This record gives sequence, C-alpha cells and structure tokens, in this order.
Amino acid sequence: MATKKAISAGTGRRKTATARVNLVEGKGQWMVNGVALEAYLPSEALRDYLKQPIAISGYDMANVDVIIFAKGGGISGQAGAIRHGLARALVAADESTRAALKKAGCMTRDSRMKERKKPGQPGARKRFQFSKR
Repeated sequence: MATKKAISAGTGRRKTATARVNLVEGKGQWMVNGVALEAYLPSEALRDYLKQPIAISGYDMANVDVIIFAKGGGISGQAGAIRHGLARALVAADESTRAALKKAGCMTRDSRMKERKKPGQPGARKRFQFSKR
C-alpha cells in the first residue's frame, strides 16, 4: 500500500482535550481516532462547528483527507480542539488564509478551563446551605 503524502498538520487544544489534525492527499474523508467523523461525533452542530475553518478559508477539501487523533476531555472539548487544530493545519498549508481565520477567532485557543473545587466546599462555586440557627 502506498503511503499518502502529508500536506500539513496542526495541534489544537480546548479545556483538557488535545487534537492532532493531519491533512493528507486523499478523497475528502474524515477520520477521528480510526472512526468516521459522523460516527465519532453524532451531533450535527458539533460537526458544523469544527468545520468552520474550512468554510471561512474556502480551502478545497475534495482531494484532501483529514486524519485526526483526539484525546482527553469530552466530546465538546474535543470538537473545539479539532477546530483549533484544523485552523492551524490550514494556515500551515496556505498562509494566505491566516488573516480570515484569525479574524473569525479560529486561531485563538479557547483558554476557559473548569474552575477548581475549593477546600471545605461541595463545588467550585457552591456553598453549604446557610443556617441562621
């Protein structure tokens, strides 16, 4: 079997999720951890969200396979990490798309993380019930 020629790669992060996105020559297939994208992300909204960089940049994906390795976090965090990694990979493939992707916010890592639980309390913000007596 012939190896596919790599076009570009990008790493994306969101919450505790990390995704490595590789663009290789192919037929327009999407694979996430060896599974088709539709099977890995059943939500249409998340699939549309992670494909935003392609719509913004106008990159032709007909002859490109997208191979993704995602780990950590949950489905939503992984979708955000894939979006970030895909934007980075598209910029690595075609530098002229950088300005449009940056303006749309695809190049910026979403730094929001889960707030830590405080000692002596049941959660990050939750407090024990007040009792006057």
